[in-house]
Amino acid sequence: MDQALLTFHNLLTEEMYVLYTSDHCYKCVPQHLVDVKPNNNNESAVVGTKFALTIQVQSLNTNTTICRWSQTYEEGGQYSVWIQMSEAPSDVSCFQTVDEAPHNANLPLLVATLLLAIIALLFVLVPYIYRRRCTSDFIKTICCQGSQSSVDNDGPADCEAADSPSKAKPTRLLSLDAFRGFSLTLMVFVNYGGGGYWFFQHAPWNGLTVADLVMPWFVFIIGTSVVLAFRSMQRRGVSRWQLLRKITWRTVVLLLLGFCFLNYSPRDGPLSWSWLRIPGVLQRLGFTYFVLSLLQTFWGQNEIPSRAHHWWNPVQDVLLYWPQWLIVLLLETVWLCVTLLMPVPNCPTGYLGAGGIGDNGLYPECTGGAAGHVDRWMFGDNMFRYPTCKEMYQTTQPFDPEGLLGTINSVVMGFLGMQAGKIIICYKGRNLHILSRFLVWAIVLGISAAILSKCTRDGGFIPVNKNLWSLSYVLCMGCFSFLLLGAMYFVIDIQSWWGGQPFIYPGMNSIFVYVGHSLLGFYFPFSWEMRFQASHWEWLFQSLWGTALWVLIAYFLYRKKFFLKI
Repeated sequence: MDQALLTFHNLLTEEMYVLYTSDHCYKCVPQHLVDVKPNNNNESAVVGTKFALTIQVQSLNTNTTICRWSQTYEEGGQYSVWIQMSEAPSDVSCFQTVDEAPHNANLPLLVATLLLAIIALLFVLVPYIYRRRCTSDFIKTICCQGSQSSVDNDGPADCEAADSPSKAKPTRLLSLDAFRGFSLTLMVFVNYGGGGYWFFQHAPWNGLTVADLVMPWFVFIIGTSVVLAFRSMQRRGVSRWQLLRKITWRTVVLLLLGFCFLNYSPRDGPLSWSWLRIPGVLQRLGFTYFVLSLLQTFWGQNEIPSRAHHWWNPVQDVLLYWPQWLIVLLLETVWLCVTLLMPVPNCPTGYLGAGGIGDNGLYPECTGGAAGHVDRWMFGDNMFRYPTCKEMYQTTQPFDPEGLLGTINSVVMGFLGMQAGKIIICYKGRNLHILSRFLVWAIVLGISAAILSKCTRDGGFIPVNKNLWSLSYVLCMGCFSFLLLGAMYFVIDIQSWWGGQPFIYPGMNSIFVYVGHSLLGFYFPFSWEMRFQASHWEWLFQSLWGTALWVLIAYFLYRKKFFLKI
């Protein structure tokens, strides 16, 4: 799977050697592929098909490049490269033939997409058609009509009363639950391998894949939920001391879950400090939640003024919370100063690369620059040992994508989510204002990310990088988050075209689904030892099957009104 066979035929009288470089690897040192002896000898080599490869044939005697080309090979294909004299005197040429045609690696994904599209269409159309049956005046008198959505997303949904508008109980903001559930479902899918497709796995270093989207979306939702939930508790008269106890308890539970349970694997034996990973996903989520909650507890309980006409009304959701903005800007200043100005031994200041064979092999021990140096100094070996850059860049240093410096920008990402919650509160009942402000935020963040990255993968001032949680990455993900939440808010909460199914079910039991799939996801019936590993069919089926089971479990828990909360 994800491999092709190249056979090199040397028809010359001198020995050749072949080098290769992945075009996705930034300024990487060419790596040896195979040596081909002269006089009609041949050698074969297996190459990857995920990214385009630059292959060069060089003479062993003169060390000069004979041929050089770049191509994306297709899965399962067998190719021959003939190295021979061309028609022109003293000229050498290389031409390529296809010995065995590759198979369509994307066919399983196309079939699965079609089936999921049909299922999704049914989920949307069936409830919509059912609701359309209640349009006549007669049926309206006997059907339960839903009241308008409120902004309390702290607890399970309440049943709605249809006697009168004054007696109707508010419901949850379903778009936020659907957004959370969509992010979590996608996270489970990519954690199961995403069918083995490279774009469902994390980028080797710079750049974006589908797997790089889900974590910041989840952090964004945490920020939005904090604002809405704390607003609801403020209305109920919950004291600041009670809020602090609740915040501390949730943070401690998330940290313990991350430290003890998600670090454990039966093959590792008893819990041991020698392999305990200190940074982690739940650890980062817990710390981010703690900081955001403190910001909201001490500087986010301002009353929204009456809708009098003031010059600052268009930006009241920003100016009312200026202490929060000041703290977040200070945190981002710390990230920028440490990342770009802190000296790192044997590394250039401000280095943001992967090290290894990248950057012409000049900085092999500089993986992650200042971020990697800080984490290795603080955590030693108790961090992630297999970063996504290890295979392509051949790095030797451990690097944790949930490290300390990246957690600062995780707080910034969550704060953007808090801004979405403030917009919903400040402009409650004025949906056009909410959607337009979401769009403005998305445009501003998107343009900022484009400037920092120069709209390139590797050549920007600060490249988009999930491993580092770079500033451009946070701004880019903030743009996507505002767009996606705004679209779901319009479709679900304003127009009621879709109820958010099936994503609202895992969205309302996110802790249970995430911890459950992390602990049990690699046991039967969620996964099994695959027998047909030469294609994506079984791997994709297994990934979809495991994800669907957790969505189904979340649905049954929803029907039983069981919601795991901490």
